[in-house]
Amino acid sequence: MSKIRIIIADDHATVREGLKLLIDAQPDMETVGEAGDGRTAVAMALELRPDLVVMDISMPVLNGLKATLEIKNLCPEVKVVALTRHTDSAYLQELLRAGASGYVVKQSLSTELINAIHAVATGARYLDPVIAGETISRRLTRQTKLRADESPDLSYREEEILRLIAWGHSNKEIAAQLEISVKTVESHKANTMRKLGLTSRIDIVRFALLKGWLTEN
Repeated sequence: MSKIRIIIADDHATVREGLKLLIDAQPDMETVGEAGDGRTAVAMALELRPDLVVMDISMPVLNGLKATLEIKNLCPEVKVVALTRHTDSAYLQELLRAGASGYVVKQSLSTELINAIHAVATGARYLDPVIAGETISRRLTRQTKLRADESPDLSYREEEILRLIAWGHSNKEIAAQLEISVKTVESHKANTMRKLGLTSRIDIVRFALLKGWLTEN
């Protein structure tokens, strides 16, 4: 029986090593390549034509969302399973729109990733149970009105506040960090969302993903 050929894309070498050990220990799977950034992942997918890419979201050069979009555009037969620490439904929705077939959070047991690979390799879709219950019913319900590459220019302060909101900071935390009033934060937030056509925090996270603002330290 032929093995499922897999590329691992994650910017942390220790994570890649652990995933490689896990995958290569399965009798029907093998790692055929490793990438430390999204651009390399795209190039390797084009060169090696694997069955599947295990894709981290937050990576340098090209994030996992954009890398998934490019891979599905250039070689649509290659499946993508997103593996990330993010449990926010906005990440799930954007990765599914980009063409990912599976979504697993790093906090889950390793068996979840193996289950996801098996499911996706056979043409199914797999969502980690940690987030599936709360997101399936509202998945793909609406599009962000304005894509990041078409957005109007933001001031330095507007972008600064939007980035912090996308990372999950409250208005009070942002005010303390930037040494401004909560009212000023709320005003900038309202003006920026109106300018971009955003209506919720999920929209802000999507916008930040498309802009490449969300990176893991």
